[in-house]
Amino acid sequence: MAAESVSTTPTLFLRNATGLVRGWSVRDSMIYACLATNFVTLAIYEFAFAAPAFPKGQLITSVVISGIWVSFLVVAYAGLIVTIPRAGGDYVWQTRILGSGLGFVMAATGWWFILWLWAPIYGNILAVQFFQPIWATLKWTWPGGGAAWFETHNGIFTVSLITIVLAGLLVSIGMAGYARFQKWCFYGGLVGFAVIVVLLLINNHADFVSSFNLETHKLFGLSNAYGATQAGATKAGYVAPHISFGPLGPTMLLVPVMMFFILWPNWGATLYGEIRGANDFRRVLTGMFGGLWITVVLTIAFLLLIDKTFGWAFYQNSNFLNFNGTGVLPIWPYPVLFAAWLVHNTAFQVILILIMSLWFFGWVGTLFLSSTRVIFAAAFDRVLPDRAAEVSEKRKVPFYSLILMLLPAVALSAVYAYNTTFVKYTYDATLVIAVTFLFSAIAVVLLPFIKKELWRASPASKIRIFGVQVVPVAGWVTIGLLGFNLYEWLSNNNYYVNLHPSLIFMAALYVLAIIVYVVARVVRKRQGIDLGLINKEIPVE
Repeated sequence: MAAESVSTTPTLFLRNATGLVRGWSVRDSMIYACLATNFVTLAIYEFAFAAPAFPKGQLITSVVISGIWVSFLVVAYAGLIVTIPRAGGDYVWQTRILGSGLGFVMAATGWWFILWLWAPIYGNILAVQFFQPIWATLKWTWPGGGAAWFETHNGIFTVSLITIVLAGLLVSIGMAGYARFQKWCFYGGLVGFAVIVVLLLINNHADFVSSFNLETHKLFGLSNAYGATQAGATKAGYVAPHISFGPLGPTMLLVPVMMFFILWPNWGATLYGEIRGANDFRRVLTGMFGGLWITVVLTIAFLLLIDKTFGWAFYQNSNFLNFNGTGVLPIWPYPVLFAAWLVHNTAFQVILILIMSLWFFGWVGTLFLSSTRVIFAAAFDRVLPDRAAEVSEKRKVPFYSLILMLLPAVALSAVYAYNTTFVKYTYDATLVIAVTFLFSAIAVVLLPFIKKELWRASPASKIRIFGVQVVPVAGWVTIGLLGFNLYEWLSNNNYYVNLHPSLIFMAALYVLAIIVYVVARVVRKRQGIDLGLINKEIPVE
């Protein structure tokens, strides 16, 4: 009878082991970090808005400053990973260091709810960097208007659905399958970038002007589109700055804009329960740091080549006109397409666009992959229903966690596509994730004081410079980084973040997370499980 009583007593964790396997190497994590801080899908996309919003800032300088500052975030996260190398990342660390309730609310909002809103954002990038250039190059007029159709309500929703399906399929093939897929996309994308580098090196500015005017006339019936772009910016009173180091003040205002792409080298932090070598500080640091600085180098090289061949003023003028809705081209000004126009061959242009689209297809799985592990970890801790922590026998995929990402993403994508007001609600999508990162930075600063024995046993505690422990210092610098960005986002209207509807919607997501946690705590208490004990235990592998 005693044995039966023990066996039926509910446990804190769902089972004795997570059921996940370490299917990734450090190289896989580096590629994932590089794709997460994607210089094509995110950096180029963001530059179209950055310069017009802050015309006196220097893009290249802001990229370098941002890369250096985010490097401290990488060090802080490496410290957390090697101390508690478990699937769930921010959720696990914050619940164990800051408390189960606070940790769940921050992680659920920043890694679960908010990623639903990223589905149409990813979809929009797919539209302007893949579908529109292909349709325009091939002069396809279906469905209903050709390339312009992808900007309609039906077009936006269709592309969002395609994005969700692609992301879902990639997550469902498991970590090993995803690693192979992202590897080939990454290497293929680098080949495409190398082709563009050669094109921009062997052609001069005069070649570009001639090619740009020729191709825009052939595809869109425009005359002297290059001159029209320059004249349009002049008429609007916009003067593009020359590439230089300063002025530093306006350039620093670009740093919060750069966070849209450069803040994510730690995007794989929730996956380290499935990465080999997660206990080795140097290997973990190498993965994220390498991904970050590969992105920085590629971005700077691309911008310098744009200056050489396109002309910096033209590039910025084109972005400015598109930003203000007065662009000369009927499609988004995609620099990859501009480079492809240097070769007057339709097949070559299409092939180059397809190869460069590998940057998107290798990246699209990041929409759901990291988030499913946060949901999984919360379910393993009994905060969410047990089924969300089930993993498939063959591929070790938490399919029910994936469903909790897929279905709401579809619903919100429909709202996004057919309700123009709702689009503004997504403007705080980066801000909410930054808040989650901020609490992890606070956790790494408090770790040596709250979990003393755990910290002493951690490899991170041994990393010192002149006797000073590096990881907690990196945590303080990261707090400064995120605090600076949050202040600017919320106080400066040029970031389009501090909109009341968006802030209210994001606040509602936090309230939803609080409700989920309170309900879970009540339900589990009735089952004899005290969720308040979560922060005292480390999940088993």
